[in-house]
Amino acid sequence: MSSRYLLPFIVVAIAASLGSCSSNPTPTSSKIDDQAPAPIATTNPAPTPSQSPSMAQLRARTTKIEPLEAAPKTETSKTVNVTLYTSDTQCQELIPQKVEVPATEPVASAVGKIVAERDTADFSLSGYRVNLKNGVATVDLRLSPQSKRQIASLSSCEQFALFGSVRKTLMSNSQWKIKDVRFTEKGEEIVL
Repeated sequence: MSSRYLLPFIVVAIAASLGSCSSNPTPTSSKIDDQAPAPIATTNPAPTPSQSPSMAQLRARTTKIEPLEAAPKTETSKTVNVTLYTSDTQCQELIPQKVEVPATEPVASAVGKIVAERDTADFSLSGYRVNLKNGVATVDLRLSPQSKRQIASLSSCEQFALFGSVRKTLMSNSQWKIKDVRFTEKGEEIVL
């Protein structure tokens, strides 16, 4: 007989406990529902390590290598074709390619295109200046404060890709009449 009374008692106890859960006021349950998405919203914006952009990607978004003395902007969009020389993957030869650069500053723009290609995660230039005098082009480079490496630490391949490309590009475009190219860093001659 006791099992006959025990089973209904258990059913009533379970029903009462379930009933007490649903007897909470509706605003509290909607507050719980409102709060449920909050952790999702706060965890999604936080980047995981795989979503974090690299330093090179951040620099590419935030800093643009510009000539130190930018020419005044003009409304005209005239461009000229120049031959840009870039290194092959083995650093054995310089490969010519035709590119368009603004007609107002073709020499500085050509140097800028080469400098931009040499920017890596651990070596970064923040700017450059090109000075032409008596057929000699002086390219003054500025190392970025965030750069982990110095110009002197470039491998022979990296030196060839940067300095060889700039030298060949400037001297091979005959319309510029450049006979020699010198490289400086903040005005001090770079010894390669």
